[in-house]
Amino acid sequence: MKPLISNILFPVHEYLKHHSTIEQHRELERVQWLPAAEIRKIQVEKLARFLETVQRTVPYFRDIPTDPGQLSSIPFSTKAVMRAHTEEFKATGAEQLTRSNTGGSSGEPLIFYLGKRRISADVAAKLRATRWWGVDIGDPEVVIWGAPVELSKQDRVRELRDRIFRTKLLSAFDMSEEVMDGYLQFIRQYRPAHVFGYPSSISLLCRHAAKRGIRLDDLGVKVVFCTAERLYDHQRETISGAFAAPVANGYGARDAGFIAHQCPEGRLHVADENIVLELVDPKGNPVPVGEPGELVVTHLESQDFPILRYRTGDIGTLASEPCPCGRGLSVLQSVEGRSTDFIVTPQKKVLHGLALIYKVRDTQGVESFKIVQEDYDLVRLLLVVNERFDAAGERGIREDWKKRLGEEVRVEISFLDRINPEKSGKFRYVESRVSA
Repeated sequence: MKPLISNILFPVHEYLKHHSTIEQHRELERVQWLPAAEIRKIQVEKLARFLETVQRTVPYFRDIPTDPGQLSSIPFSTKAVMRAHTEEFKATGAEQLTRSNTGGSSGEPLIFYLGKRRISADVAAKLRATRWWGVDIGDPEVVIWGAPVELSKQDRVRELRDRIFRTKLLSAFDMSEEVMDGYLQFIRQYRPAHVFGYPSSISLLCRHAAKRGIRLDDLGVKVVFCTAERLYDHQRETISGAFAAPVANGYGARDAGFIAHQCPEGRLHVADENIVLELVDPKGNPVPVGEPGELVVTHLESQDFPILRYRTGDIGTLASEPCPCGRGLSVLQSVEGRSTDFIVTPQKKVLHGLALIYKVRDTQGVESFKIVQEDYDLVRLLLVVNERFDAAGERGIREDWKKRLGEEVRVEISFLDRINPEKSGKFRYVESRVSA
């Protein structure tokens, strides 16, 4: 069944949709093993073609240089810029663009458009990454994602396609205990070869399985792919322990594309064939390799609606050492998360949310939580607790946070029955509504 799906049905499906996925995937499989210098040469040549096409066909970018060496002189694209100039970002004569949008978890959603080559490139990059782990199109897959419960006509077409390709979508919008009981029952019957989704939702399901005494480690899951959020160490441990399988981290976004994925050696490889990645400081200046900076993405297959020097708002670090796996692709040493995952004190001291998360997570009786910075001097902690949580636990959190945040920051704690996910279906541990 699997060879039929991966070798015949999937290529036919992509051909009928006029996608170049198979051709692009074949090239990705070849290029990844080239030396880094050769990959960089291919990337620069492709960047030159991209800039020439965009300068010639996209109204907003008519005045940009086409020399790859002058890439850094092109102004950054941001969500605000793209909202204000959506029509000008469309290439003249571009046809059959697919409308898409971000979930809007950090503010107003962004509406943007995808051409067929861009869609094909992201699918091809994902396919290559999953094959690193020995799974392929046609292996039974469970996807825990931000999917609506009520399906539109187009969604029903997608549901039929997923059934053919043996993918089952479970909505992350509703993760109540009753719903998760049903998910666990289905997963045990379905016995997926791999699981894909938000780390927050998958780890929540794993904790619920442990609470119910339901095993997931005997299903034969080969790998769990996590993406769209920061993957925390404690989530990786929870998921890996529950499924008795490795957890592969991925980094990407609807707007910026499929950017990087972890190989079995544990390194995050950038899809250099399609992605030019820059790291900059808050003023937009480049940062040295090995130092953290905001990730700026140029997607080389986005000619129809360019993602060109797009500021993602995510913080990461590039590695200087190659990966032992032998691939010549660049390595992202870490992705620290969104800039909104950082807490800023009145003195403008910047703390990663992890500084506050550890104490809350390790406090007895805490089932789930969310940290919201409302202002420089106000941080709210939303808690869902059980009977084991007591006054000593609350006092411990307050004392720990006071040491880290200082006396000027007021901490308000609210107790809830449930913490709802974002509009996208993700669960965010930290949300900062201020900037550094």
